[in-house]
Amino acid sequence: MDYNKILSQRAVAIKPSGIRKFFDIAAEMDDVISLGVGEPDFKTPWSIRHAGAESLEKGRTWYTANAGLAPLRTEIANYLKRRFSLEYDPKNEILVTVGGSEAIDICIRAVINPGDEILLPEPCFVAYAPMGALADAKVIPIPTRAEDGFRLTAEQLRAAITPRTKLLVLPFPNNPTGAIMERKDLEAIAEVLRDTNIIVLSDEIYAELTYGGRHMSIANIPDMYIRTLVVNGFSKAYAMTG
Repeated sequence: MDYNKILSQRAVAIKPSGIRKFFDIAAEMDDVISLGVGEPDFKTPWSIRHAGAESLEKGRTWYTANAGLAPLRTEIANYLKRRFSLEYDPKNEILVTVGGSEAIDICIRAVINPGDEILLPEPCFVAYAPMGALADAKVIPIPTRAEDGFRLTAEQLRAAITPRTKLLVLPFPNNPTGAIMERKDLEAIAEVLRDTNIIVLSDEIYAELTYGGRHMSIANIPDMYIRTLVVNGFSKAYAMTG
């Protein structure tokens, strides 16, 4: 059976992850040190493991509301306010997904029409571009530079915007570079975006893994809250990647 004739053209066009190819090669080698996956080096805290086991024992395995458990959404809103000064209504502005990747995919599909352009600072997480391609978007890479600390600059952003630009992915704190956008960097980006209809997808999954500086969300910058979709989660901060 020729699966290339059965699968959609979009699916066939997606290239396999280069990181996963390295994993396959490394699995056949000895004494390999992996620097390839964004994963904490500690176990999930016992309090979380215990709560999960207790929930299963008590049979809490039923369907939830589409947006997720209401108490969980409330605690997420409290956490975002406490840690990052972000205020969201848990009833209408918090959505719980099965992981950060699903959240990113949902955000892209919610705002992208075929032919829209997505601006993507690189290097970055390997799944952004395939998700954009599956939504029939045109993904426009913006290579960040070592001399800029691998941060996205306002000049680079301005040069990449076209009438078809719909979404800017802002993957900071960044994997794999470790770059962090400081307030002045975010303010410069915001100045470029203010007179546009471009939406920002701010992937902040590494927000708790910053060293020597505190993460700030672009949603904290004046006029950016209304146009920013914030993605965060438990996987990196609490070692819950799988």
